[in-house]
Amino acid sequence: MGQKRREEAPAGLIDLANERLGGAALLCTDDFFAPMENLVRDADPVWKEGVYTERGKWMDGWESRRKRVEGHDWCIVRLGLPGVIKQVVVDTAFFRGNFPESCSLEAVSLPGAPSLAALQEAQWEEILPVSILQGHHRNVFAITDPRRFTHLRLHIHPDGGVARLRVYGEALMSPDAVRGGDVLDLAAVEHGGRGLGCSDAFFGAVSNMLMPGRGVNMGDGWETRRRRGPGHDWAVVKLAGEGDVERVVVDTWHFKGNYPGSCEVHGAHLPDGWSEDAEVAWAPLVERVDLQAHTAHPFAARADVGPVTHVRLKIHPDGGVSRFRVFGRLTSKARAEALLRHFNCLGQAEAVAALRDCCASQQWAQSVAEARPFESLEAVKAASDKAWEATEEADWRQAFDGHPRIGERKAAAGQSAAAKKWSGNEQSGVDAAQDTVKAALAQGNVDYEAKFGFIFLICATGKSAQEMLDALKGRLDNDPQDELRVAAAEQHKITTLRLEKMFT
Repeated sequence: MGQKRREEAPAGLIDLANERLGGAALLCTDDFFAPMENLVRDADPVWKEGVYTERGKWMDGWESRRKRVEGHDWCIVRLGLPGVIKQVVVDTAFFRGNFPESCSLEAVSLPGAPSLAALQEAQWEEILPVSILQGHHRNVFAITDPRRFTHLRLHIHPDGGVARLRVYGEALMSPDAVRGGDVLDLAAVEHGGRGLGCSDAFFGAVSNMLMPGRGVNMGDGWETRRRRGPGHDWAVVKLAGEGDVERVVVDTWHFKGNYPGSCEVHGAHLPDGWSEDAEVAWAPLVERVDLQAHTAHPFAARADVGPVTHVRLKIHPDGGVSRFRVFGRLTSKARAEALLRHFNCLGQAEAVAALRDCCASQQWAQSVAEARPFESLEAVKAASDKAWEATEEADWRQAFDGHPRIGERKAAAGQSAAAKKWSGNEQSGVDAAQDTVKAALAQGNVDYEAKFGFIFLICATGKSAQEMLDALKGRLDNDPQDELRVAAAEQHKITTLRLEKMFT
């Protein structure tokens, strides 16, 4: 049978730094006695009595040499899944006379795959001040920073060994995955699915079923002890968001003499969350059906259930399930909520960069980002209105520079891919225009800029090329200061529309 792990994640959280999710130790000051890669190993640390290497006692962790100069050691860890950190465990298992006196943690959120040089030069934020450690102990620390992070830097003071670094938190679904509206595994940890509770998890945690890929062995799944009385076992999973379930997969891979005899799947819409003692109106997604050993079982879900936020897997009477997949589509409401939550959890610099796709004014973007967190799109738009009212002429001109000219297909300087796409959609009315109208627009742009010193700006959504040309000609007679205010008003209309696109 599978072996029960010594350590389990707090309910509903996953180890964001785990190597199985892509977590990795990237750089450290020193790992003379034991390599930094051990910090994020999935397996629990072990002790090997009497085993030595040419450098000293073999240890299952990261261990630096004794420091004989000023300073302390540190290690940078990439999270396998970017997310919001709720708790860290600095595990000094088997480090008794060689554990660090204390530790601290910094975090940063960086896009893409930053180089080691970029990581060292990044603006790190402290999320855990210097804290005392105990040897051969799971040192648990709560983290209250609400932001999303991609990397951590563990500082140990002054030196020593740490067996494992567990970073428990909530993964946030990629905005691209949300906006696509495609069928997703709504239970997957990488999308924010979470195991909330179960009747029993003696041999394996519920969260194992939600991990990427197929199970690596029988210990990599949810497995209950042998039931000696009546009843059955169950597990509850919170989905990434409210969604319409289309099919589920119950995979008993590796479970051959201990797979469940049968299973059933239910869903419920629980906007206020789930608790074991609450009365829940569960609706059947998959009626009770027999299972086989070492097999992935796909089942179509009933289409008449409607959107659900939680699913319950029942197994009869007991046994093990390697993976549990719940494929479906997020509702439009859930997609908006996911995008808003992701934005709320961004660092200030990331949030400003995202907002400047809507409006290139740095001042406006900073003001809106500082007003977070937002509970709704309406709250975002209200903050945008307030921030725009406080801007001045220099901010308006900076915003104007973030747009291409009407009729141009090349991107404006510094325009992101998202902003370029939005500009193209907004100006789609030009595509079908006659060549004479396009030529007149091009000449009108030249005349406008020569008179006013900035590009002609109009909220082009839904307008034909002729309507834009007529507006341009009409505004050429305006006083320069009056036209500046007209252009600023058009910019704010565009900004509001783009905010709606950003969060829907």
